[in-house]
Amino acid sequence: MIDTLYIEAAVAGHSRTAAIRARFPRARVVECARYGEVFNPRAQNFRLQKQRPALILAEKYRKFALPAPAGYGIGGTRNYYFSHMLNCLYDCRYCFLQGMYQSANYVLFVNFEDFQREIDQICAETPNEAVYFFSGYDCDSLALEPITGFAEQFLPFFETLPNAWLELRTKSTQIRSLLTRRPWPRCVVAFSLAPDAVAEQVEAKAPSLAKRLEAAAKLQQQGWPIGLRFDPLIYQHDYRKQYRALFQQVFATLDAETLHSVSLGTFRLPEAYYKKMHKLYPDERLFASPLQTSAGLVSYRADLEQSMIADCSEMLRQYLDEAQLFRCMP
Repeated sequence: MIDTLYIEAAVAGHSRTAAIRARFPRARVVECARYGEVFNPRAQNFRLQKQRPALILAEKYRKFALPAPAGYGIGGTRNYYFSHMLNCLYDCRYCFLQGMYQSANYVLFVNFEDFQREIDQICAETPNEAVYFFSGYDCDSLALEPITGFAEQFLPFFETLPNAWLELRTKSTQIRSLLTRRPWPRCVVAFSLAPDAVAEQVEAKAPSLAKRLEAAAKLQQQGWPIGLRFDPLIYQHDYRKQYRALFQQVFATLDAETLHSVSLGTFRLPEAYYKKMHKLYPDERLFASPLQTSAGLVSYRADLEQSMIADCSEMLRQYLDEAQLFRCMP
């Protein structure tokens, strides 16, 4: 799976680095001073690298947890995101990461303890107020769990914080580390879902809808709080029919009453990212959708976006209470 490991000199002796090296004994190992030497240079071929990405093991020095963008949340007022990795195992055509980064290689920050120290400090600032932390903003939270051990390491830590909530955002079926421990009621395992016809076109390498629902059902049956993320909603001429069928399939598999939250958001990208992605994939039909640019953001026309949100919200209210439903604002 991994042919090349780039390792920063600063983390060469870290125990997590040693464990990952042991998983890939045949991988070529290249030492570097800072991961940016490999990750940041221009003129890299993202599309080619995506076929066989390297893994870069690095140390993060600051900004371990950042305030979440406005409109990004599930009911709390103090919202933060943090990224133990940069880039994703999957190859979703709408993903902003391919517009943000020069490289398709994975970066894993192995110094988990420094993330935990800053998260602890943030929680201590308002001990009587819930603080929500979102993982999976710059990566998939669980897709590389067998390699990173991220959930295995962070869940015990979060359990020590009485006012912390954690969201694990994923399309993955790598849930073994969760199934082997007792459920924690303030960890929301949030699955990103799309209709089969959409997923087959624009979610390359990701597990099928059926497999994601199977994973979510196993966790829900064990007692884990489950979130559903219909974000981004992707326009097709028969989107109402497709999303109606999707919701029927989802709620035939999962118990709506015990879901933690469900969120909706439409396709949107910063204009600079969109231009880069369009250049990478000039024949991608997704980018020929009825899009407009406003305030530096590329999204569907306002009337279409409002119709998609309204239609899907109405369908979801057949299964959910209003308090469970959230809109992801740009």
